[in-house]
Amino acid sequence: MKQWTRDERYRVLKSPEEIRELHSRISASGFRQFYHVQPVTGLSSDPNGFALYEGVWHLFYQWCPWGAVHGLKYWYHVSSEDLVVWKNEGIGLAPDRDYDNKGTHSGSAISAGDDLYFFYTGNHRDENWVRTPYTCAAVLGEDGRPEKLPEPLFGPRPDYSEHQRDPKIVWNEEKKKYYIFIGAQTLDLRGTVLIYESENLLSGWKFSGQLKVPGYEEFGGMWECPCIQRISGKDILIFSPQYTKLPGRGESTNHNVYLIGQMDYDTLTFTPEAPYQYLDYGFDFYAAQLAANVEDPDRAVMITWIGLPDNHYPTEEEDWEGSMTLARELRIQDGVLYQNPVRAVEKLRDGMEKDPKVLPAACELEVLCSGGDADLTLFARKDGSGGFRIHYDAERNLCTVDRTGMNLRFNQNVFEVLDMPLKTPLKKLRIFIDRSSAELFVNDGEETFTSHIYPQEDEHGLIHTDNLSVTVWKLKASVRDDFVI
Repeated sequence: MKQWTRDERYRVLKSPEEIRELHSRISASGFRQFYHVQPVTGLSSDPNGFALYEGVWHLFYQWCPWGAVHGLKYWYHVSSEDLVVWKNEGIGLAPDRDYDNKGTHSGSAISAGDDLYFFYTGNHRDENWVRTPYTCAAVLGEDGRPEKLPEPLFGPRPDYSEHQRDPKIVWNEEKKKYYIFIGAQTLDLRGTVLIYESENLLSGWKFSGQLKVPGYEEFGGMWECPCIQRISGKDILIFSPQYTKLPGRGESTNHNVYLIGQMDYDTLTFTPEAPYQYLDYGFDFYAAQLAANVEDPDRAVMITWIGLPDNHYPTEEEDWEGSMTLARELRIQDGVLYQNPVRAVEKLRDGMEKDPKVLPAACELEVLCSGGDADLTLFARKDGSGGFRIHYDAERNLCTVDRTGMNLRFNQNVFEVLDMPLKTPLKKLRIFIDRSSAELFVNDGEETFTSHIYPQEDEHGLIHTDNLSVTVWKLKASVRDDFVI
């Protein structure tokens, strides 16, 4: 594995020609995705600035152009008319100001009037590498690229640690105010969220206080990527707690969780109605972002990074890493959060087969269970061994996902086997397989499980117990892997 120097990781991209050959090389990889957003080169991580604006979905992702390494971050821009077919638009935000000289870090978007606004963390470092995180803003220009404000909106608070980032912008109709939620860490190293408010998007911001979440005062060491939205009369608070181990998550110290409850903007208190839940039970799922401007009170739209901070993946050897999940619709019914892929993904279907023995490289599976214990193996070897194994224990109402049988194993020190407790007995699995990922949706989206997976030529077998029936649709490509910078 390449050892990157700081100068290599934080090198400024001066010309597209510097990475044209890299793009050409990684485009030939057998692990490049067919229908998931992926980096044009190098590394993609957190989704940013996700919004619907004038009929077009805009999505940006954290991007380091040089390789599969966290270094100087840009926002790379992709767009879609249906959340399924995506095209590359080029760099959205570049670290070209003093206040973001070492990276345009994560943030969000919102539209007001005729404009689309972006809010992000400007990662500034001085000559001694001391970090100062600024909250910055930009407005979508006529050329389709965000134009930055000359100065940041505000700087960090000295009564918290340097970890203050990932602004999520929301509008509260009752208060007639905008609020920014910022992931933060207290001086005694506890995770939290800081809240700012203003009646105007680009001026007048003042610190309101620290978010209070009863029962979660000492939950994790940093809350990254906070996100809040009202769905069907309830508020959902999503965040990524770091620097902590949580039950059932192996050795990982990075997670993505949610709470359902009520947000009181007078007291800055989010009151959960139930304990936290994992947003996804999978190995590789982090930094979820809800889209702005979805004018439906009963749903949200979400995209998430397929990956985890500090983890490593086989495509690092090819100088690229990372994908986005499918766009998912979120709904709350009877206090339960349901996640399902947007319906438009069904237009990618290109031929159907019942109970095949071999998996296409990109496909959708519908698996129906008639009851009892069940086993499903994806990517088995030709002799039936190995594979990506899903076991259902009916008595415990528990699915166990095991990727130890794959040829290419990775992150073995973190986890390779994880449990997914179900709320109701297993009846249906919907699985989306791409060339380096698998997304599982259980019982019409009651639970989900997302994983990177890297099958080789001899790993395409499908095996299952008799109480499972499997329908497979081959899926067409929907991402344009064009070299656009």
